[in-house]
Amino acid sequence: MKVTICIGSSCHLKGSREIVEILQKLVEENHLEDQVTLNGAFCMGNCMHGVSVKIGEELFSVQPETARSFFENEVKPRLS
Repeated sequence: MKVTICIGSSCHLKGSREIVEILQKLVEENHLEDQVTLNGAFCMGNCMHGVSVKIGEELFSVQPETARSFFENEVKPRLS
């Protein structure tokens, strides 16, 4: 599964780097390196609601404090 995190300037200011680090850690902790690929992308056009994160073509707004629940509620269930 491909998860794309916006690293454009607006999302960067809202914590995209921290979200990338949290998701990387969760992927490793759950031994999902073979199933989840994290990618960065510049502006997804959702600057007002960022940090923008896509799973496939579905767009989510994630904050550093919601990254763990995003992983548990959106990423992991899609792997089953």
